[in-house]
Amino acid sequence: MIKVENLTKNFAGQTAVDDVSFEVERGEIVGFLGPNGAGKTTTMRMLTGFLQPTRGAVEIAGCDVFEDPIEARRHIGYMPESCPLYHEMRVDEYLTFRAVIKGVPRRAIRGRRDTVKEQCGLTETGRRIIGQLSKGYRQRVGLADSLLHEPDLLILDEPTVGLDPNQIREVRELIRQLAKRHTLLLSTHILPEVEMTCRRILIINGGRIVASDTPDSLQKRLMGDALISVEIPGDGATIKAGLLEMEAVDVVTHEPLDDGWHRFRIDSSAPGIRTQIFDCAVSKGWKLRELHLESRSLEDIFVAITRNNGEAEVGK
Repeated sequence: MIKVENLTKNFAGQTAVDDVSFEVERGEIVGFLGPNGAGKTTTMRMLTGFLQPTRGAVEIAGCDVFEDPIEARRHIGYMPESCPLYHEMRVDEYLTFRAVIKGVPRRAIRGRRDTVKEQCGLTETGRRIIGQLSKGYRQRVGLADSLLHEPDLLILDEPTVGLDPNQIREVRELIRQLAKRHTLLLSTHILPEVEMTCRRILIINGGRIVASDTPDSLQKRLMGDALISVEIPGDGATIKAGLLEMEAVDVVTHEPLDDGWHRFRIDSSAPGIRTQIFDCAVSKGWKLRELHLESRSLEDIFVAITRNNGEAEVGK
């Protein structure tokens, strides 16, 4: 569905996207992640033909985005981060207008408009002025717009940005439903949602793809760097300093608990680190209430991969 080869974009001597290549198969749900300024939005704008690359090629459903942009866009439903809407128009007026622009046959416009309104929970808002809708409902209008021409591929750039928790839940559920019927490339900072929804993850950092794999596979690749949780009573600062004295320990984070206990999360690349922590506790006379190896969340994976500016590329 998406084939990207050596995609590069320079702005005034600065490289925003640097020789990016990847593919997304038909029916896949792919999360596209990266820190702010990593090149996500620039890449998405090039995928959709809204921004010309410095060099490289993009194919959508076999169509070259830059040589045949009109045909390529027939396959794409794109919702940018700041979704542009005509706030003075009513929902039905806007969707009808957009359907005409997108080439939906006139006899089919009303049917498509009603279908996407139902899909996006907008059935009762057709006569409402867009500018009077909540931000969550304006996001729904943007999603409905992206679906009007029945695209094969949906590209959603931060669809929940700026929404309150209730609105995020509503849009999140809508995206889950859309993912059942479309190939989906989703850029978001809501990492647990990516973990639950996406079959594969692309992580971009410094303009380059530094990871491409399933969440489970990325976790297995990084399990060489153990994440240990240990609970010990006493002076937290002293205990943390004692743990950091161990050569095998890279990072220690500290969380005070009740009744003088503290939880420490310990990053280490050494095998058998739990045994070493236990021996350290015995030698220092510390009590242990808990000592276990934690599973890494997508947030842990994301931080581990991007922390060192993508020096080590994973799963490529």
